[in-house]
Amino acid sequence: MKRFAALTIAACLALASCRADASERSSQQTAAQAAAQARGRPNVIFVLTDDLATNLVAYMPKVQQMQRQGTSFGNYFVTDSLCCPSRSTTFTGKFPHNTGVFTNTGADGGYQAFNAHGDQRQTFATALKSAGYRTAMMGKYLNGYQPADPVPPGWSEWDVAGNGYPEYDYSLNENGKVVQYGHRPGDYLTDVLNRKGQDFIARSAKAGQPFMMELATFAPHGPATPAPRDANKFPDLKAPRGPAFNEADMSDKPKWIKDRPALNQKQTNRIDLAFRKRARAVQAVDKMLGDLQAALKKNGVDRDTYIVFGSDNGFHMGDHRLMPGKQTAFDTDINVPLVVTGPGVAAGHKSTVLAQNTDLCPTFEALGGAKVPDSVDGRSLVPFFKGDAVRDTRDAVLVEHHGPGQAADDPDKQTGAMGDPPSYEAVRTDHDVYVEYADGEREYYDVRKDPNELDNAVSRVPAERLTQLKSMLHRLEKCSGKACR
Repeated sequence: MKRFAALTIAACLALASCRADASERSSQQTAAQAAAQARGRPNVIFVLTDDLATNLVAYMPKVQQMQRQGTSFGNYFVTDSLCCPSRSTTFTGKFPHNTGVFTNTGADGGYQAFNAHGDQRQTFATALKSAGYRTAMMGKYLNGYQPADPVPPGWSEWDVAGNGYPEYDYSLNENGKVVQYGHRPGDYLTDVLNRKGQDFIARSAKAGQPFMMELATFAPHGPATPAPRDANKFPDLKAPRGPAFNEADMSDKPKWIKDRPALNQKQTNRIDLAFRKRARAVQAVDKMLGDLQAALKKNGVDRDTYIVFGSDNGFHMGDHRLMPGKQTAFDTDINVPLVVTGPGVAAGHKSTVLAQNTDLCPTFEALGGAKVPDSVDGRSLVPFFKGDAVRDTRDAVLVEHHGPGQAADDPDKQTGAMGDPPSYEAVRTDHDVYVEYADGEREYYDVRKDPNELDNAVSRVPAERLTQLKSMLHRLEKCSGKACR
């Protein structure tokens, strides 16, 4: 009996082993089939910067070259002018009220909230890898992620930092292995990502497999450390002095900001210094774009590759009397660059369609031939790459923000001087913006007549238009999937 039991157990173990081997073989066969089917599809490189506002593009010649070679989306907005909520939206194509990520830390924010809601299993990376793509994530992932944390699903290559803001003395999780970098010139993080990106292009081209790579820089986020070669550039540069800079009359603004005192000379000097540092920090990012383009050409895949350049949020610098920061619903913070080059993309075109970072996930999936899930709140922008002949049915985009205040260790923690608004929901159309704060206050700006958002005209907007905007806002803040588009 004992011998019979032993044989039975052995048989069961053998059967289980066979099943496991069969399952593994099946998985490998499926992946191989997907890779074979994916051959001939385009590559995608997504360069995502941190806190880069539109006013820095003037100091980035490679980005300007991309604008001439491709299409720029002038009405491109983020769902929140804060790192982690914005990045969570970009990965999933969902609004913060559907990702569950509203802040950088705590129960409703950061890497932990992203995982708690299962968002890591429904990104453009998981979709494209299943469709046969090699996928790479390099640089900044989500606030709260540490190099000792595991590699999320969907990524073939993973080179991700935790605290990479100083650009030196950081660790990278390199495909599951933690690697420490120091303070030598060669350790400058943006340059390290540049080299790794070029290497990934070469290896993917050699393998003959299409790839999708996100290169997410920490630049120009503070402390905005430049590469050594750029440390002394723009010595006399000053922050732009538009009409909103040190705004003359704040009496119409909501109470969280209306009593801000005018900026003094010392504050203005600090703003100018910060702007110089930011302009210097993006030089390495601009160089990276040029080096990636050269690597694509060297490996014979330049004509098969889309390059998408953008930012997770904008940045105000002296506007409306605020010290450098973000998190507001002003265009300085929510309207960011989006430039696309690649096969069939219209050259020198400036698109006016309303676009949002909810649209990046379905755009990448569409380019790779992957099915766009019905749960995605955004829409593919691919039809707009060749111009704006496609009928644009979107009438507004949604901005959601939870505030005020952040954890003490949050790299985006802001004081009132920088702008720390209470929770709000906002809709931005192609010509106006309407904001509802949790404390009951409201804002309205007609950006055709008032592009600098100086005159809060909420008390004078026609009743019919106000009703339309309220309806849009209340519909969007509860929408999901196709209903959001």
